[in-house]
Amino acid sequence: MQDQPQDEFSFKGVAPDDRQDEAGSESLADQAASQASPSAHQHAMPHPAAPLPAGPLPGAPANQAPPEKVVHVDLASVMAVVGEAAASMAQELPAPVAAMPAASTSSAMAYSAPSSGPDLPATSGIPDAPALEGAEAPASVGTSSEGSASPEVKRARVTLEVQGDDPSLGKTVNPRHLVQGWLAEMVKSKASDLILRSGGRPSKRQDGKISFLPGRVPGPGPMMEVLRGILGEKRMEQFEETGAADAALDLDGLGRFRINAYKQMGEPAIVIRRINENAPSLDELHLPSDALKDLALRKRGLVLVTGVAGSGKSTTLSAMIEFMNRNVERHIVTLEDPVELMFKERYCVISQREVGTDTTSFKQGIKHALRQSPDVIFIGEMRDAETVLAALEAIETGHLVMSTMHTVNAAQTVDRILGFFPAERHVQIRQRMADTLAGVLSMRLVPRIGGGQVPAFELMQVTPQVRELLEEGKTTELGRVIQGGMEKGIVSFNDRLFELVQTGFVDIEDAVQSSDRPDELIMMVRGIQGGQRAAAKAQKQGQIDSVDSTGTPMRRRTDMEETQSTQEGGSPSQGASGGSNLRLRGNSDY
Repeated sequence: MQDQPQDEFSFKGVAPDDRQDEAGSESLADQAASQASPSAHQHAMPHPAAPLPAGPLPGAPANQAPPEKVVHVDLASVMAVVGEAAASMAQELPAPVAAMPAASTSSAMAYSAPSSGPDLPATSGIPDAPALEGAEAPASVGTSSEGSASPEVKRARVTLEVQGDDPSLGKTVNPRHLVQGWLAEMVKSKASDLILRSGGRPSKRQDGKISFLPGRVPGPGPMMEVLRGILGEKRMEQFEETGAADAALDLDGLGRFRINAYKQMGEPAIVIRRINENAPSLDELHLPSDALKDLALRKRGLVLVTGVAGSGKSTTLSAMIEFMNRNVERHIVTLEDPVELMFKERYCVISQREVGTDTTSFKQGIKHALRQSPDVIFIGEMRDAETVLAALEAIETGHLVMSTMHTVNAAQTVDRILGFFPAERHVQIRQRMADTLAGVLSMRLVPRIGGGQVPAFELMQVTPQVRELLEEGKTTELGRVIQGGMEKGIVSFNDRLFELVQTGFVDIEDAVQSSDRPDELIMMVRGIQGGQRAAAKAQKQGQIDSVDSTGTPMRRRTDMEETQSTQEGGSPSQGASGGSNLRLRGNSDY
């Protein structure tokens, strides 16, 4: 059987001279007629077809094959026969077609029977269907106008076509090959995600934008077969019970992928994310690398990387683990669902455990990890109060714990952790967080001028002021402290976005859309731009010597000011204010 388009499925019973040798071996139709069961006779078509006349049609040239005679019949009347035929042919048809669900009764079926070929007993042309002999042809079945039909009729070539746009039929015999083709396109275009929904259009996410791929996703039946091969028996049970499951997939020549299978409208769908083969370097991620290296080298504490899905959390933590792997000797235990990047050990021993395969839950994994002589415990995600408590206990026993959360900024991260617990426990949890929290890095990706994306981030390392706010329960003031950005180790989103705009990485409109405080960002940009224009004009008129990197005017000093500055121990090269100019956090510190 050949591949057919999604809206057309053909089954053909071919004459013996097409499939068998000349030794007179029994044809498929003969076998079907001889093996037909009594139940099959009971489900025959309501109007048995009359024998087909031999020879060419009247008026047709002798050397020309007669035209096909097509009769449309209602599918409901022959579904029983087709069902038995499909069951008997299951061993011969490819798996996706054999497992194909029954078509709806609204589909149309075309029966075409050219009147040529060797003499055979009359048959419906469907395997396991009974032979129909001597029956009067219904009015809807065309016959030759030359008298009655001969007792011996010509074997008919039968074509059953299911017409319509039923997505469950799929477009390919092997849906796995189709999925692999889309994965290859995904890798080639460097897309981050592939989205496949049963019967829908395949799509990919590239640079944060959705675009569609050619073709059509197979229907629910073939998609379930694909999922069974990927998820395995245990995770497939989880998928059927809960409607979602996670897994990882390795494909030779394509790489490693993380897969989330879910149900939508009762039908299976999957989102496939590409995983880098090698962990990146912190220095190439456009992040505060010095601060992240300091956090990675801590002996104890809680390090959280937060952001929406696809913002780079896993990539950042993988880079931090790889930094440790290249610089210090440690035992790192990872708890992931599923395991994503496979690390190559250098100076560190890295034990990678998968939730659902190697341990039942994050909580159990952390509990047993404490007995595995770890220095660092990486938790794939902080999802509930039990995981948070287990992580705090691990930190308080002298370990570094790293994890992720789906929050948009540092202040919200603290509130989310407190929200896992009842109000009467907030004081206790805040105190423990003040003692254990090392830093929070929140990330979001912003479109980059010229294509691609660049990370904007907010960094909150726990300074004395931050610790005091946590202890006193003034978590609502964390945002104000971060926005001020006056302490080392603290960078606000607006500071980072402003830097990206000033350095030409990001357009101002994209920066404003990504900001939590867009009005303040606009004022920052307008203030600097206005100051630069005024300074350039003043410099042209000779009123100032130059401007610094932020556009702040550096006025020419008088001789009295120079003498006074020298006597006070200042540098003659300082500006009129006698102090250093404002520098954005993140320009050179990170």
